[in-house]
Amino acid sequence: MWKHIAANALTLLIVAFVLLGGVVAMGQHAFTAPGPLSQAICLRVEQGANLRGVAQSLNEQGAISSATLFRVGAQYDGRDSRLRFGSYLVPAGASMHEILDIVTRGGASTCGTEVVLRIGITQSEYQVRELDPATNRFEETLDLPLETTEFPAEYQRVAQAPDTRFRIAIAEGTTSWQIWTALNGAEFLTGDLPDVPAEGVLAPDSYEVRRGADRGALVADMEARQSAILAEAWANRAEGLPLATPEEALTLASIVEKETGVAEERRVVASVFINRLRAPMRLQTDPTVIYGITHGQGALGRGLRRSELNARTPYNTYQIDGLPPTPIANPGRAAIQAVLNPETTDYLYFVADGTGGHVFSSTLAEHNANVARWRQIEAGQDN
Repeated sequence: MWKHIAANALTLLIVAFVLLGGVVAMGQHAFTAPGPLSQAICLRVEQGANLRGVAQSLNEQGAISSATLFRVGAQYDGRDSRLRFGSYLVPAGASMHEILDIVTRGGASTCGTEVVLRIGITQSEYQVRELDPATNRFEETLDLPLETTEFPAEYQRVAQAPDTRFRIAIAEGTTSWQIWTALNGAEFLTGDLPDVPAEGVLAPDSYEVRRGADRGALVADMEARQSAILAEAWANRAEGLPLATPEEALTLASIVEKETGVAEERRVVASVFINRLRAPMRLQTDPTVIYGITHGQGALGRGLRRSELNARTPYNTYQIDGLPPTPIANPGRAAIQAVLNPETTDYLYFVADGTGGHVFSSTLAEHNANVARWRQIEAGQDN
């Protein structure tokens, strides 16, 4: 009899273990299987949030099928106390395991809002942008000039939020004075920046920073990045270029940057100036003359006068041979690479074509005809 009872008990125990194993297996499958989320969402994890609250929020937004299973899975995984505050993009179909990884690994927020200081050639401004999870694209919600001193409540709310991202976005062709002025005016940066950096040594790029980042350290990062770009391009330069040093290449790149905003033209425009240096011919480029007048401190705002074109100054390439003494702006990577690996052409001239680009020519007669056509286009635009 006791043997029979013991056998039945053992059978029941085995069945219980089998059932438990089945439940565990089903739970593991549900935890790692694609989730019910049909469209990406932005999940905000507040500072001090607990696992129960996050699980409930996920369940309410339709990201998980069971808040209890999410909590149990996190505990089983040993990450139930490792939540990191921030705003996170949860992609459509993300499993509970993937979501747990997103909210516990930390790092920069991948969703929510960001403040961008855009430093441009004509103006600098703050932009507040928010990620649309459905499109995974940031949408601009607020635009403020750099000169703003009294910030609206919406900006202050975003800028003071602990998970807001901050970026500095610098346009190619901006001058060091423009960058220096904008950085000194940026309300979310700290530290002194007394001297304007040398022209051309700052890499136009996007820099992610933290609120309270040091201006001097940021400029050092910009200089290091530009130095690395120039060194790499110089090491891979074409043979036989009429450029003696990387610094000369940087100066020519800044001229190319100012002469064209069309990416496909950079290497062709570079070829014109390379051909002129080889000829040798004077570069005869307006942007250098303008820099000699403004010193990079804003736009000229008018056309060049004949007296300015005739004046012999270090930056007047109509009057001096070769390159000006310094760059005239901060060129981007593409412009630097263009002058060190230019197109092979026999072009010596170019003029605007009325579409934002240029038409190129090898002889003065062709160039004069192109200039006449451009003047006709200009006359038509004025009417």
